[in-house]
Amino acid sequence: MRVSIITVCYNSEKYIRTCMESFLEQDYPDKEHVIIDGKSSDNTVAIVKEYNPDVLISEPDNGLYDAINKGIKHCSGDIIALLHADDVFADKYVISRMEKLIREKNVDTAYADLLYVQQDNIDRCIRYWRSGVFSKQKLSHGWAPPHPTFFVKKEVYEKYGTFNTHYKIAADYDIMTRFLGLHNVSTAYCPCVTIKMRMGGMSNRCLGNIFQKSKEDFTIARLNHIGGLFTVIFKNLRKIHQFRLLTNISKDISAL
Repeated sequence: MRVSIITVCYNSEKYIRTCMESFLEQDYPDKEHVIIDGKSSDNTVAIVKEYNPDVLISEPDNGLYDAINKGIKHCSGDIIALLHADDVFADKYVISRMEKLIREKNVDTAYADLLYVQQDNIDRCIRYWRSGVFSKQKLSHGWAPPHPTFFVKKEVYEKYGTFNTHYKIAADYDIMTRFLGLHNVSTAYCPCVTIKMRMGGMSNRCLGNIFQKSKEDFTIARLNHIGGLFTVIFKNLRKIHQFRLLTNISKDISAL
């Protein structure tokens, strides 16, 4: 199947080159890179053009989720995933591995694990998000896959809708719980890290954003019929385990 990777960027000259190169290093042959730029005022677009992406649109938008929706409309692939401008794939086999999983398991979505890394040193891990196997019961206990690892067949977006731009921070949580919880879209878990994500994302940037995200999470949990207040509390508490998990892994490596 053809795989489309969407990258949304705005004034991303610092990291966009590593993002573009990470896509090109993927060994999967039938792939396309769709770049949606929010009319950057720095050198982002000039750098992107050096890599001759399949689609490049540079124009004002109404934020991240509006830009992703625009990217979905311009994708020609059977499967769609994201690679944020400051992130990289964990290795060169990510797309081929995820496409094979979706095809062989005959599912509509798939997800994996994620590493949060230092902004200026992607080999320095800060937090390890190990997803685990999906169950609907987990959704009510605050579980969700890391959205940057989420691969989705385009037909799912066509059937159940794209990102709800009413949410400013948590539209990714909405779309995953809407697909997996409300509409029972099939999924499969790949027990491996597929994305290295630089720390400093919008949802955790300040206390105000954390509060706003929790409010949106609560609304999403209720509307998608997966829970309520305790779902949001459990969702935030899960982050503690991700730091502990990384500590345990580091100790295991040191003991070798």
